[in-house]
Amino acid sequence: MDGKLWFPAGVPASQATLRELLECNAITHRYGLALTAADAQALAETHAAALKASGRVDFTGDLLKKLIVAFCDSPWLDRHNYVETLHALTETFYYFKNETLDALGDDELIACMKDFFDGSCRGAIDLLQHRELEQLAHDIRFFGRPSAENAEDPDETEDYHD
Repeated sequence: MDGKLWFPAGVPASQATLRELLECNAITHRYGLALTAADAQALAETHAAALKASGRVDFTGDLLKKLIVAFCDSPWLDRHNYVETLHALTETFYYFKNETLDALGDDELIACMKDFFDGSCRGAIDLLQHRELEQLAHDIRFFGRPSAENAEDPDETEDYHD
């Protein structure tokens, strides 16, 4: 064998990629979360399938690690839903990367996903996908990229009834 694992999608995952995912266990262990070798391989397969389905290319190869590090401290994750949630987050990321027209960088989109997941979604992937991120994508498509200048802060609105 040439040092690569071949997945049904025809996309190879290197041993280094799988090792990097397993090395994340050093970070996630304190939250009671860990990946097995089989989990890492399955996540790499999901990643490859999500890339193919979204028509995207990942040049850095670090999305899974970023998702793991960003979400591992979520109060809504435990050892029972951790791997399943990572699969869903991977698919969700690439879908909404397209739906938001690349207006958000990878880290920005991950931060939005995490804020919604931990906050208003209370750990519900369906709410993340079908309510919060759909609304974000809609707003970006119709109103443009969110910015500090465009954000409406209720504390800073002027009262014209003086």
